[in-house]
Amino acid sequence: MLGGSGGDGGGFATSGRRGGSAARRVRDLAGLGALSGLLIALMVVPLVGGAGVGARDAATWFENEPADMDLTGVPQRSRILAADGSLLATFYYENRVDVRLDQIAPVVRRAVLAIEDNRFYEHGALDSKATVRALVSNVGSGEVQQGGSGITQQYVKNLLVTQADTPAGKQEAKALTPARKLRELKYAVAMEKRFSKDEILRRYLNIAYYGAGAYGIEAASQRYFAKPASRLTLPEAALLAGIVRYPFAYDPIQHPEAAKQRRDTVLGRMADLGQITRAEADATARQPIRLRVRRTQNGCVSSKAPFFCDYVQREILTNPVFGPTPKAREKLLKQGGLTIRTTLDWQTQRAAQRAVDRHVPRLNSAHKAAAEALVEPGTGRIKGMAVDRRLGPDKERGKTWINFAADASHGSSIGMQAGSTFKAFTLAAALEQGIPFGAKIMAPRAFTPVGFRDCKGRNVSDPGASLTNSADGEGGKEFSLATGTYHSVNTYFLKLERQVGLCETVRMAERLGMRQANGKPMQQYPAFTLGFNTVSPLRLAAAYATFGARGRYCRPIAITRITDAAGKPRKIPGAGCKQVIDKDVADAVNHVLSGVLTKGTARGMGIGRDAAGKTGTVDNFSAAWFAGYTPDLASAVWVGDPRGGYRYPMTSLCMDGECYGSVFGATIPAPIWQESMEGALDGRDATSFHDPSAQYFSLGTGEEEPKKDKKKDDKDKDKKNKDDKKDEKKKRKGGPGRGGQDRRLRPDDSGRPA
Repeated sequence: MLGGSGGDGGGFATSGRRGGSAARRVRDLAGLGALSGLLIALMVVPLVGGAGVGARDAATWFENEPADMDLTGVPQRSRILAADGSLLATFYYENRVDVRLDQIAPVVRRAVLAIEDNRFYEHGALDSKATVRALVSNVGSGEVQQGGSGITQQYVKNLLVTQADTPAGKQEAKALTPARKLRELKYAVAMEKRFSKDEILRRYLNIAYYGAGAYGIEAASQRYFAKPASRLTLPEAALLAGIVRYPFAYDPIQHPEAAKQRRDTVLGRMADLGQITRAEADATARQPIRLRVRRTQNGCVSSKAPFFCDYVQREILTNPVFGPTPKAREKLLKQGGLTIRTTLDWQTQRAAQRAVDRHVPRLNSAHKAAAEALVEPGTGRIKGMAVDRRLGPDKERGKTWINFAADASHGSSIGMQAGSTFKAFTLAAALEQGIPFGAKIMAPRAFTPVGFRDCKGRNVSDPGASLTNSADGEGGKEFSLATGTYHSVNTYFLKLERQVGLCETVRMAERLGMRQANGKPMQQYPAFTLGFNTVSPLRLAAAYATFGARGRYCRPIAITRITDAAGKPRKIPGAGCKQVIDKDVADAVNHVLSGVLTKGTARGMGIGRDAAGKTGTVDNFSAAWFAGYTPDLASAVWVGDPRGGYRYPMTSLCMDGECYGSVFGATIPAPIWQESMEGALDGRDATSFHDPSAQYFSLGTGEEEPKKDKKKDDKDKDKKNKDDKKDEKKKRKGGPGRGGQDRRLRPDDSGRPA
């Protein structure tokens, strides 16, 4: 029992029942009699001048403040807020909101004092009259019916129970023993010295349990009446005041008749004390209990932005800034009374969720999934995070605990292969080395990956492999930096990567914040530029945001401010923004990637303002991506199959009656990106990209039509005709043809090239 009663019992009572075994009643009475006698004796000790050293020592013991007294506060729920201050979620062990005394209706205070301790403002830490009255009543009745604890002692008992870390500790704090009662009294004496009566009453009202998971008067008012405690009426105040004695027995949701009888008892007591008239009490008692029950949700499941909420929760639970151990961090979140202001922008979030859900419905017939993360360039602020699932157990269709938009540390996702979106890093590395837009490279139809070394100088070539162009590219032609990017030509980028250096390409990606979704450094093989590393949409969005911010990289952040229960700001992790590539290089990247939306693989996916981006189609159509940005917002979209993209590729895909054939980066991800960006930026001023430096035009714009290698092209045509004839023979014999996507180099489980 976390409550208690001074006015009509409860302080010494061990349960809400009057029954129990005879032996236990005798034991309780014996303990109560001895304890009450001891307490009465202690009350008069300070008044007896010649009582001897023992009496003086006892008085001194009570006068000294307990060395272990902890008044740091009681557990309070924490709140996660969107950027505009609206509520995203609450977290708590105990649903409690600490409020000031002037935020509690005066009628509540009167009702509580009437039924619990009407002489509260007249006596000290111990109410001698109530103690003697309880002793006489209990001895006379032959059972423990009444207690003598006043408001201060009840507050102390609740405080000690709340602060106990273990079930055994909580039980000890509630045990009916002389030792516990003396400890409570010593605390109560200290409380009366340190705090005013008003402050003690405030603390009591904020710590008491009111049933139905509501701790404190504010949470109780919201739970039962969906209103703040400042607006409680007489019948509501009387109901809540009556619950405290036995919260489970008088829970108005579960036991409305018992709760009404108890409420009416409180009203009668208030009339007896002259706080209300007898007519008011009678008229109010004739009213039925009127509840407006509202449950305070705990956690992210019911949030309107559940995966963003979950990301914030995991940030607090995993970051040492918030505590040295996982247990300490969880305790801070669930009982620290934090107010956590986040970066979430509702316009952006709603636009992203609508786009994701429209193109890849939550319960789609193909079991595909989609995720998108949106980041503000130059700040790293995560403005939105959408997954086409509800947050919940995976065994329920349409739900998942895995946040596909985030890394493993913040969402349990192992990431997804990024495909051709990684070509942007090779492009940036080439531009950083001064390669102009018009520089030409002959892109073969097949490429043997030799001449590659990783950042440790190891030869990672694979002379036995033959890498070809995916369906969103082409080969056998001469391409420039611009046209090779527009057409997303694999063999072009493999040759470009070898020219600028595999390590230089990897380091460019690392400077832009890229790591594997499992937190490990990226693997380094020739097909790095083709995106075999598994990453998250959030990291990719933050990397592309760097281009939009003219080379300024910021770690993605979700939290802008945290204050504790007292309103004091707490330290939070920062974005660590820094210039990682020159502005001229970023401007040049923006110029080339803008052409992808007007002349390249994502042609027609513009959004009516300066924008740039890159498609990504993972081999065998196991997944598809689009990453794009403006100077104001960056986004990365992934679409794939949570069951495994290679096992369930997106070929001949039909989803909810709409068929796509094979899915490329421009098929589903790019339209999701387009719609979400248009919605997120609607009504907001547009910022333009900067023109690239003249040095990059030294060989022209690079947008001339690619030149074919005629001899090579003729040889390739001959080879293709021969292959087609072989396929036809195999089909006639019932064997498999060539079907499927062109092979790319990717690591197997041992980390070696497959």
